[in-house]
Amino acid sequence: MPEHLYRLLVRQAEKERRSIAQQAIAVLAKGLDAEVDPKTRRREALRKAATFNRKVGQRLSDPVRLIREDRDR
Repeated sequence: MPEHLYRLLVRQAEKERRSIAQQAIAVLAKGLDAEVDPKTRRREALRKAATFNRKVGQRLSDPVRLIREDRDR
C-alpha cells in the first residue's frame, strides 16, 4: 500500500475510533456500495441464529454448566 494512503487510512481510523483493519473494511464497503452498518449485521445474525435454533428444535447449552464441567476436569 502506498505510504500516503496508509497515513490517510490511519488518520481516518483514529477519527472514527476504529482499528486500521476496521477502517479499511469500511472504506472498501463504501466504495463497493456494500452495507457496513454493524447494528444491521448484528440484528441479522441474531435473527438467523434464532431461526436456526427453532429449526433444530434444540435448546442451547447452559454456559454456566459448561464452564463448571470444564473446571471440574
